Amino acid sequence: MSGESLLVWLLLGVVAGWSAGLVINGGSFGIIGNIIIGIIGSFLGGWLGSKLGISGAVVGGFSVAIVVTAVLGAVVLLFVLSLIRRV
Repeated sequence: MSGESLLVWLLLGVVAGWSAGLVINGGSFGIIGNIIIGIIGSFLGGWLGSKLGISGAVVGGFSVAIVVTAVLGAVVLLFVLSLIRRV
């Protein structure tokens, strides 16, 4: 992963964490917690997407697939963590 791709996923992670906090009602870890989860989730979603051939970070631009992958990765991670927290 190049430096530009890393920066793209980091910035998308911030947006994805905030978005995931809005999507998962009651699963919030606070704004900072959601942003950190979003960053981790976006890297997870990007890694998994690249392994499945779905998407990957494009240097110099964004695509809808990149944003969807980052947000879905963050939503899934936030959902799993909220389930674990309830137990």
